[in-house]
Amino acid sequence: MQKIIFLLIISIIFWGSTSVLSADKDSFQFKKQPEIQQVKPKKPVKIKLKRSADGKYTWELTGDDVDEIVRADKRLKKLLKVE
Repeated sequence: MQKIIFLLIISIIFWGSTSVLSADKDSFQFKKQPEIQQVKPKKPVKIKLKRSADGKYTWELTGDDVDEIVRADKRLKKLLKVE
């Protein structure tokens, strides 16, 4: 008998909560914001650093942003004391 009462209480609670959730779904609306759609994450500059047998360094830089590639190149030259 207790199991039947327990199941009835659970089903009433579950039925009540689903009706509340369905009411919320009807009032919810999606809004398009074009400024958010245009945001793309920046890809980092990829560096392939190579060292020759005589101890000199060379590197290949790839990336989407030219300014970031130039900054990375200048920083590598400064850190590796090239030129």
